[in-house]
Amino acid sequence: MVIGWNEIKDRALQFSKEWKDTTNEEADAKSFLDAFFDVFGITRKKIGTFEHRVKKLSNTDGYIDLLWKGTILIEMKSRGKNLDRAFQQALDYTHGLKQNELPKYVLVSDFYIFRLYDTEEQTTVEFTLDELVKNVQHFGYLLGYQKKTFKEQDPANIKAAELMGKLHDRLEEIGYQGHPLEVYLVRILFCLFAEDTTIFEKQQFQDFIENRTAEDGSDLASKIQELFQVLNTPKDKRFKNLDEQLNDFPYVNGKLYEEILPMASFDSKMRKALLDCCYIDWSKISPAIFGSMFQSVMNPKERRNLGAHYTSESNILKLIKPLFLDELWGEFESVKGNKNKLPEFHKKLSQLKFLDPACGCGNFLVITYRELRLLELEVLRATYNSGQGVLDISDIIWLDVDMMYGIEYEEFPARIAEVAMWLIDHQMNMMISNEFGQYFARLPLKKSAKIVHGDALEVNWEEVITKDNLSYIIGNPPFIGSKIMTQFQRNQIIKEFDNSKGCGVLDYVSGWYIKAAKYIQNTKIKVAFVSTNSIVQGEQTSVLWGQMMNRFNIKIHYAHRTFKWSNEAKGNAAVYCVIVGFANFDSNNKRIFEYEDIKGVAHEIKVKNINPYLVDAKDIFIEKRRKPICNVPQIAFGNMPNDGGNFFIIENDLEQIELSEPRSIHYIKPFIGAHEFLNGQKKYCFWFKNANPNDWILMPLALQKVKAIEKLRANSSREATRKLALFPSLFGEIRQPNTNYILIPRHSSENRRYIPFGYLSKDNIVGDTCLSVENVTLYHFGILHSLMHFVWLKTTCGRIKSDFRYSNEIVYNNYPWPENPSDKQIKTIEEKAQNVLDVRASFPTSSLADLYSPLTMPPALVKAHNELDKAVDAAYSKQAFTSEAKRMEFLFELYEKYTAGLFVKEKKGKKSKSE
Repeated sequence: MVIGWNEIKDRALQFSKEWKDTTNEEADAKSFLDAFFDVFGITRKKIGTFEHRVKKLSNTDGYIDLLWKGTILIEMKSRGKNLDRAFQQALDYTHGLKQNELPKYVLVSDFYIFRLYDTEEQTTVEFTLDELVKNVQHFGYLLGYQKKTFKEQDPANIKAAELMGKLHDRLEEIGYQGHPLEVYLVRILFCLFAEDTTIFEKQQFQDFIENRTAEDGSDLASKIQELFQVLNTPKDKRFKNLDEQLNDFPYVNGKLYEEILPMASFDSKMRKALLDCCYIDWSKISPAIFGSMFQSVMNPKERRNLGAHYTSESNILKLIKPLFLDELWGEFESVKGNKNKLPEFHKKLSQLKFLDPACGCGNFLVITYRELRLLELEVLRATYNSGQGVLDISDIIWLDVDMMYGIEYEEFPARIAEVAMWLIDHQMNMMISNEFGQYFARLPLKKSAKIVHGDALEVNWEEVITKDNLSYIIGNPPFIGSKIMTQFQRNQIIKEFDNSKGCGVLDYVSGWYIKAAKYIQNTKIKVAFVSTNSIVQGEQTSVLWGQMMNRFNIKIHYAHRTFKWSNEAKGNAAVYCVIVGFANFDSNNKRIFEYEDIKGVAHEIKVKNINPYLVDAKDIFIEKRRKPICNVPQIAFGNMPNDGGNFFIIENDLEQIELSEPRSIHYIKPFIGAHEFLNGQKKYCFWFKNANPNDWILMPLALQKVKAIEKLRANSSREATRKLALFPSLFGEIRQPNTNYILIPRHSSENRRYIPFGYLSKDNIVGDTCLSVENVTLYHFGILHSLMHFVWLKTTCGRIKSDFRYSNEIVYNNYPWPENPSDKQIKTIEEKAQNVLDVRASFPTSSLADLYSPLTMPPALVKAHNELDKAVDAAYSKQAFTSEAKRMEFLFELYEKYTAGLFVKEKKGKKSKSE
C-alpha cells in the first residue's frame, strides 16, 4: 500500500535521527538502504537484490550495491569518501545493463550526503541526511508521485503504440481477432499503466510475467487468464491457496475484467513483445494522446502515420476554455476568499455533466475531466490550506468519472475511452494525494464514464443522458465531405434535416449540429464542435444555419475562425477547421477568435453578434442567386471541350501544323484554363465555331481529330454527351465572351493576398476551370481585384481543401458593389486597375503564381494593389477599414440593404454608377 507524504516525512525524520551519528565502523549498506526504503513504505522484496553483478567496459565483473531494475541504481561509500568517483563508478556500471534494466535515477551516498542524478532530465540534487525530510519529494518516482509532462509528439507515446501494435499483430496472426482481441488488449493496457502509476505495485505486472511464466510463452496465456480472473475477484472471495504473487494484485472491478474471453496463445516472441511493452515507463504516457495512437495501431494502413490520428491538447483547449473553463475559473477567483461560497462552487463543479457524441478514444472527455480536477484541486487548496483539518481526502474529492458521457461508432475506441477515464482519474488522484499527504486511489473501481457503442445519428441522446441533467456537449464529429459520404450517411443527413431544400450538399458533421440543436431546445446546455470550415462558407452555410437559427433559435456564443488543425507527424494531411460554440439562448459575452496566420495563435475580439459566417454582423444567409443583386454584368462558366483532348495543341506543334496544314492556323486560338493562366503556360485549341464548310477539305488532320471526338461522344454512357456527337467540331458547351472580359480562376491557393484575375480580349478562349464576366470596364476589374472583394470571397466562398473555390451564384451574384460611386471615384479605380495590369506586364518572364506568391510578390505590384485598394475603399466609405472583420461588417450591412430594397431612389435621370 502506498503511503502519504505526511507519513513519509515523519519516517524520514526518524530515519535521520537513527543514522545521524553512525560511524564508518557501524555503517552497513544493506541495513542503511533497507531503512531508507522503509521511509517510503518499500520492502526489500519489491526492490530486488544487493550486490548485483554486472560486466564493466573493461570486461571485468563489477558489483552494484543495489539495483532496482528500471528504477534506481545506488552506490554506497564510507562517510567522507569522494562522491564524484562513486558517481562515475555508478555510471560505468550502467554500460553492462540491459535496456530494460537501465535506471531512471542514480543515487550515490556516504551515509550522510545524498547525491541523486536524474538520467533522463540530466539534473542533480544534493542534500544531507538532516535535509532528507525536505527532499523526500525527489524520490516520488519510486511511488509514482512524480509530476508528469505529456508531449503530443513525445517519442515515448509513439514507441508505446508501436510496441502494442506488434503484440496486436502477433495475436491477430494466430487467429485471436475481433472483439476478444480488442478487449484483451485494453485489459493489458490497463495493467501496463497500473504498474507504473501506483494502481498496482511498481513493476508488479512485469514481475509476474518474468517470474511466473515460462520463457517459451507456453503458459503465458493461461497465467494472464488467471490474472484477469483475480483482478475481477474481491480479496475476500479469492481462493485461499491462491499463488501469493497473484493474490498481491488488487481488486479492480469496473466490469473491465468481467467478461470471460477465449483463451489466447503465446510463444517466446510474443512473450518478449509483451515484456517490451512492460519495459516502457507508462507513467509518462498521456491517456488523452495515447488512446488515439493506440487505435491507429490497430489499422496497418494508418500505422505508417502514427501520431497523426489524435486531437492535440492545444486544439481541445481552444474549444473547452471559452465554452466553460474560462468562466468557471473566473467564478472561482470571485469566490475563493469566501469560505461560505466555496462549497457551493465545489458542489456546482461536481454536478456538471458532459457529452461527447463522437468521442473516439475519449480525448475531449479526458482533457475536460483533467482540467476540472485541476480546478477542484485549487478549490481544495483554498478551502483546506494544504490539508489542515482533512481526516480523509476521499471525503473532499467530489468529482468522479461518471460525470462524462460519450457515444462512439466503433467498439474498440469506446472501450479505450472508458479505461482512459479511469487512468486520468487515478493520475489526478495521485496529484491530490501528493498535495494533501494522503494516498488516495479509487480501487475497486465503482464508477465509470458512460461510453455508448453506437451510431450517434441513430442513437437517442436522451437515452444516453437526459437533457435535464446535461451541462455541455463537446467534440469533433467526423470530417467527411458531402461528396465522399456513403449513401447511408447521406440518407442520415437528409433524415436529420427532414429532407429540407439543399440538404444534399451538407457535410456529414452537419448531422451533429442539427441533432444537438434539437436536443438542447428549452435548456441551458451549451454546445461546441470542431468542424471543417465548409459549414461556415459557401452554399452549406445558409442550408445548415438557416435551419439552426430560424427553426431552432440557435445563437452562436463564440467561434474560432479558420485555423490549421494538424500536428508534426510525417505525412499528416492538414485540415482547415473552425470551432463554433452555440446554445438555445443568447449571450452578452460573444467572442470571435481571429487568426492572422491560420497556423498561428488567435487573438480574441469581443463582438455584439456572430453570424453564420463567423462575422460580427446580423444573422444573414447568403443563398444561391441566378443574377447579381447589383446591376452589373453577368458572370458565366468557361467553355467545356468534352473532347478527350483532341481540340488541344501544344506550342511546339504550331509550326508543324502551319507547314502541313496552313488552313488550320486560322482556327487555332489561345486557350486559357486556370492552370495556364496562373502558371504562365501557353496552350492552344481548335475553335471551329462559324467554320467555313469549304475549309474542311483543306484540313484533313483537323478533320481526323473531329472524327475522334464524334466517336468519343457517341460511345459515352451519358445521353447528353451522345447528343453532342451531332456537333463534333464544337466544344461541348460554348460560353465564349463576345467582348473583352474578366477571367476568374474557379480555384486558387489560400496563401495569396489576392486571387489573380485577368483582363483579356475575346480571342482568348476561356476554359471551364475559369469563370468570365463580359461587357466590362477597368472599373469592374478594379472592384473585383480589390481587397474588399477578396475579403468577401474568403468569407462566403466554398473550399477545396484550403483553396478558394469561387462561386458565381454565391460569391459574385451576392457581392454588394459600391452604392453610388462618383465619376471621379470610378475614373480613379480604372486608373489604379490599369496600373496593376501595367506592373504585371513589366515582369514578362514571371507567372502570375510567382507574382502573387506572398513570398515573392514584387514591391511594385504590392504598391499598385495598395493604391487600388484605397481607391475602392473610398468608393465604399469615407471611413477607413481597420481590419478584415470591419470590412465584412460593412459588406454584410450593404448586402442587407441591397437585398431588402432599402436604397433611397435617386433623383430622376441619375443612374447608379455600379450599373
